[in-house]
Amino acid sequence: MSTTMKDNAPTLGAAGWFFLLLGALVMLGPFYLMFVFATHARTEIISMPPPLWFGDQFLANLRLLMDKIPFWLNLGWSLYVGLLSTALTLLFCSMAGCAFALYEFRFKKTLFTLVMGTMLVPSFLGMIPSFLIMDALGWIDQPRALYLPGAAPAMGIFMMRQYIESAIPKELIEAARMDNCSELRIYTRVVAPLLGPAFGTLGLIAFIGSWNNFIGPLVVMRTVEMYTFPLALRSVQSPVDTQWGALMAGSAIAVIPLLILFVFSSKRLIEGLTAGAVRG
Repeated sequence: MSTTMKDNAPTLGAAGWFFLLLGALVMLGPFYLMFVFATHARTEIISMPPPLWFGDQFLANLRLLMDKIPFWLNLGWSLYVGLLSTALTLLFCSMAGCAFALYEFRFKKTLFTLVMGTMLVPSFLGMIPSFLIMDALGWIDQPRALYLPGAAPAMGIFMMRQYIESAIPKELIEAARMDNCSELRIYTRVVAPLLGPAFGTLGLIAFIGSWNNFIGPLVVMRTVEMYTFPLALRSVQSPVDTQWGALMAGSAIAVIPLLILFVFSSKRLIEGLTAGAVRG
């Protein structure tokens, strides 16, 4: 950015900073309370006023949570499903995006319109058909029912198509073809190495979506040993005696990997989201 553009950039006034800080407090407040409640016993959490600073009951809450659910098994299933879902999403979305961006074929625009049209359909409308298909395939209570059906989301295909069109010159593809490279070799040796920002962005979105997925496991999973972590935490709740400290401890553990992942991937995420934007 040139010096002139920096000088002409609008500055944030006192009112702007006030509303910015207020919004940050509103967004971060629930996370802060979750971490605070994770360190207190149930009786302290439901007392009035509730505790607003950290206590010393985190390990006790964690032990209580492990007594109620197969903690490490549920956490492992979430990690397994999240990694596989992310890997398959990156593979299939990048290949589909490459096809829509670099190739001409019959009914290309119609097919792309149909793919984008699936984004207009509310996800809950597909719950019953998805369950019937999973049941017919014998995938009920199987992890594959969580990562295979959504391995090529329309949003990921669209993101990859837009990035490839803006970041990869077609002349580079033509030069590879003149060197007698096969189409698969062009994808693996030319296209894929240039998709770093797009892979980082889509991978982060896919992993967070899979890690936080609750409805999918609720529909197809039947035994607590096969639950992913969000569904296992829901099973801890009781209409009579919910151990809120244990529940908050599990929620904090579930959030920490996402916070760490976002902190180290925020720069790559911004690069991927702004790829192809108009630059001054």
